[in-house]
Amino acid sequence: MRRPVIAGNWKMNPATRAEAEALAQAAREAAQGAPSVTTVICPPTIWLADVAREAGDGVEIGAQTMHFEERGAFTGETSPLMLARLATFVIIGHSERRQYDGETDEGVGRKVASAVAHGLRPIAAVGERAGERRAGMTEAVIDRQLRAALAGLHHIAGTGLVIAYEPVWAIGSGDAASGADAQLVAAQIRGILRELDAEGADGIPIQYGGSVTDANAHEFFSRPDIDGALVGGASLKGDAFAAILRAAEAAT
Repeated sequence: MRRPVIAGNWKMNPATRAEAEALAQAAREAAQGAPSVTTVICPPTIWLADVAREAGDGVEIGAQTMHFEERGAFTGETSPLMLARLATFVIIGHSERRQYDGETDEGVGRKVASAVAHGLRPIAAVGERAGERRAGMTEAVIDRQLRAALAGLHHIAGTGLVIAYEPVWAIGSGDAASGADAQLVAAQIRGILRELDAEGADGIPIQYGGSVTDANAHEFFSRPDIDGALVGGASLKGDAFAAILRAAEAAT
């Protein structure tokens, strides 16, 4: 059985170290109630070391992005060598990075391959925009983004890869996809993974992301190809994040 992965993406929050440490402590306590779930928190880079100290052994630490190069003249970037000392996961290709920072499908693929090469577990994010969904392009967008994200990997098994399906139109909108719609895309993702690596595909966790809350989490976790969530705003609320973890634990 695949182990569920619940990852809290804090985005550009919180503003102070004290708040970050408090969130880490809350996540540590919440993770104790979900021993069958891999709990990950992804703070801003500036808080990684502080959060890692507070989170303890029961919570994994993730970065929100990285550069594919190990070092060089890349102002403002963080290399995989730097992250490998602080984190075990890294989100790659989040829609906000694609939208606001110009990340491309090709660049996402280079980052995924670099993360795996440096022992980091990439959470590779894919998802369609609202206009693409209305135009019936969801399947084509997922196919293109996923294949590009995995283009630099020779195999999938043993990479620690996680795929996050995050429909862009649902992120931060309060309007999550239905469980049935999310399952359709997750099944498509699973099919592409099997095509690329029949042996490794069934071991890859697929998350749903996009307005995940403690109220709707069970709807996603009850689906056969959805193995967790990439959680945004709810991961900044200790009680809500704990409830999502409990829902994932119950689904196992």
